[in-house]
Amino acid sequence: MSIQKNPTTGIILDILGPTVEFLTSPDDPESDFCALKGIMPAGVVVPLHTHVDTEDFLVVSGQLEILRKDENGYEWYVGKPGDFLHIPNYAPHALRNPFTEPATIHMITTKQMGQFFREIGAPTNGTHRAATPEVLAHFQAVSAKYGYWNATLEENAAIGLHLGF
Repeated sequence: MSIQKNPTTGIILDILGPTVEFLTSPDDPESDFCALKGIMPAGVVVPLHTHVDTEDFLVVSGQLEILRKDENGYEWYVGKPGDFLHIPNYAPHALRNPFTEPATIHMITTKQMGQFFREIGAPTNGTHRAATPEVLAHFQAVSAKYGYWNATLEENAAIGLHLGF
């Protein structure tokens, strides 16, 4: 066993707007989780969805808004540097960056979620991949394979997310 400071696998993927860098691999047999560094550029959204996997975020820089649902309905709140955000399994949630600067987060999640990101992501060359009908169909198929739920365009619009696809 070796202890590493600031590990990375060197894998950085575009996840339809945000990018993720795999700090640990979901294939690592010596790890129980997957650690990632995420960047959400200004104007990027992650639509409303749920999944079995828990996610823990630490906001490193910038700001982003996180949507949560409680007994009173949906509420957006701002995550700022130093904020730790825990998303339990099956919790409906969404993210958006309506600010002018990118937001950087560190994320701890399940190895399964890491595998999902690897299947839907594409290597990044500094530009973001377009959400073509083929890319969206692949995203939906992989989501279904993992049992993940994604809101409709109408459900996203009802919470203030107007998606351009």
